[in-house]
Amino acid sequence: MHGLTEPTNADLLRRGRAARAGWLALGLMLVAIGFIGIFVPLLPTTSFMVLALPCFARSSPRLEAWLLNHPRFGPGVRAWRAEGVVPRHAKIAACIGMALGFGLFWLHVRPGPLLACAVAAFMLFWAIWIVRRPEPGVSG
Repeated sequence: MHGLTEPTNADLLRRGRAARAGWLALGLMLVAIGFIGIFVPLLPTTSFMVLALPCFARSSPRLEAWLLNHPRFGPGVRAWRAEGVVPRHAKIAACIGMALGFGLFWLHVRPGPLLACAVAAFMLFWAIWIVRRPEPGVSG
């Protein structure tokens, strides 16, 4: 190991701060996209909040608590964290949103058959994944 030295405590602390700052920036970006989703159809607000949660867990306990206790997003985020559940209304909304999104894609982009099939397969995969998630209060 010629030329390699052990990192100093200052190096580790600096890396830790940089990592926390990166996680914080990513979490804030995801929350911002989630807030945009409140006003833009087809953009899944709660999904972005769920993605922001582990970012805040690694960077800001205060923002993590804010998200978990938020009156609108908190229940869904807490349910996902605790049990990985997706409410039925969210499953329906996600599938309708994906279908509408694919329809708009088809109309406006006019993709070739290969691209259309690839996008449809991608959306179908995620629709099946969402539908197969357990629902709150449903065992088994």
